Amino acid sequence: MTTSLSGIEASNLGLLTVACFGIVANSFHGDGEPLVVSFAFSGIAFAFTYSLIRWLGNAFMKAGLKGRDMSKLKNVEIPETMGAVCAVVYLLAIIVFIPFPFYKDIVAATSGGGNRDVMMKHDELETGRILHLFPHSKLASYLSAILSLQSVVLLGIGDDLFDIRWRHKIFIPAFASIPMLVVYFVDFGVTNVVVPVHLEAYLGEMVDLGWLYYAYMAAIAIFCPNSINILAGINGIEVSQSLVISFLLLINNILSLYVAPRGLDSHPATDSHLFSIYLLLPFVGVSIALWWHNWYPAKVFVGDTYCYFAGMVFAIVGILGHFSKTLLLLFIPQIINFVYSAPQLFRLLPCPRHRLPRFNARTGLLEPSVAPWPHPPSVSLAWTLKLLANLPLPLITVETNAKGEIVESSNLTILNLWLVWFGPMREDRLAMAILAMQILSGFLGLFVRHELALWVFRQDNR
Repeated sequence: MTTSLSGIEASNLGLLTVACFGIVANSFHGDGEPLVVSFAFSGIAFAFTYSLIRWLGNAFMKAGLKGRDMSKLKNVEIPETMGAVCAVVYLLAIIVFIPFPFYKDIVAATSGGGNRDVMMKHDELETGRILHLFPHSKLASYLSAILSLQSVVLLGIGDDLFDIRWRHKIFIPAFASIPMLVVYFVDFGVTNVVVPVHLEAYLGEMVDLGWLYYAYMAAIAIFCPNSINILAGINGIEVSQSLVISFLLLINNILSLYVAPRGLDSHPATDSHLFSIYLLLPFVGVSIALWWHNWYPAKVFVGDTYCYFAGMVFAIVGILGHFSKTLLLLFIPQIINFVYSAPQLFRLLPCPRHRLPRFNARTGLLEPSVAPWPHPPSVSLAWTLKLLANLPLPLITVETNAKGEIVESSNLTILNLWLVWFGPMREDRLAMAILAMQILSGFLGLFVRHELALWVFRQDNR
């Protein structure tokens, strides 16, 4: 990989950075305009991430953070764990961004002369404050989000350095989510859920889940990072699926803000969706820079750090933005992949260390990878596997020996399943097919959320 920027790249990134800093500087002449500033910060984050990936590639390789791309004819070594660069730039961006949505909220709503106990009159407040300035009460949530992200990045880097076993690292995001859950408990403490209309006769309109609600939020914090980490193994797939989910979440925020009432007493969900946008825009910036280097043929690997980091961003946005059900609707491919992979993940079937598709050097195409069976499966399990393999749309492939005993079966990931269904294909074609499924399922999820929600629930809280 080239470790320096070309003249055109340097000039374009320089112009982008200057323009974004100009937007930030101009915002001080008004109310801070945090939404516009967030766009500018995403541009700055993109430029910094793009440059640092180039400049730090050799340093990472010298430190041993490198790997071979097994799906290429030439297994050249390229830098690994570049997701850590994205995560650090992102954290710096959202930390520096703090004054813009919150400082004006404190100073502009007080006397501004140091006497912060003297509030402005209601009419001055109404004419002087704009929709995109959300209340100071969100500061605690914002800071807890930063703390949780810092924790998961540190733990993710530790995983990349020490290659923690799967059964141990699956709980890494749970520890990182503790600051977020504590702030949720202190500031909100709401554990009630709305009951679907058809069940109200039996359960009432609301059900208090108590501690189970916190277990549910912890489960989301565990699932989102690990689900991205499971759906991996080919160039660009981790970053691409994260970008698709990010854009879908931004569309959901825009749709919700579009229908939200305006004015001083705006809809309470407005603040939550603005909070989501502020966290997602810089994430999109750093992820596009990483995608540029990680798409086929990859020049860098993202590492587990990026998967934890990206998944935790989504978990935080869904939990603190109070639309976790919508978030899960956008994770349909990841949910399918987890359910499909469960027999291997829970050791019901043999599970090799890596389950990425197998590269055929003769054809240059990817084929379904297989897991060898050290011992033949039981009669009932063998019968089940052969039944699944002989369906009109097979869910697995099996190889048998002369005795009819299963000696190997295809690995249970949707990447391998896609190759089982449609045959060998090039790596970038496989990635684009999975992304097309992610996009289509995501728009289906948004349709269900915004058009069919009132068929199930009495009201839409957006």
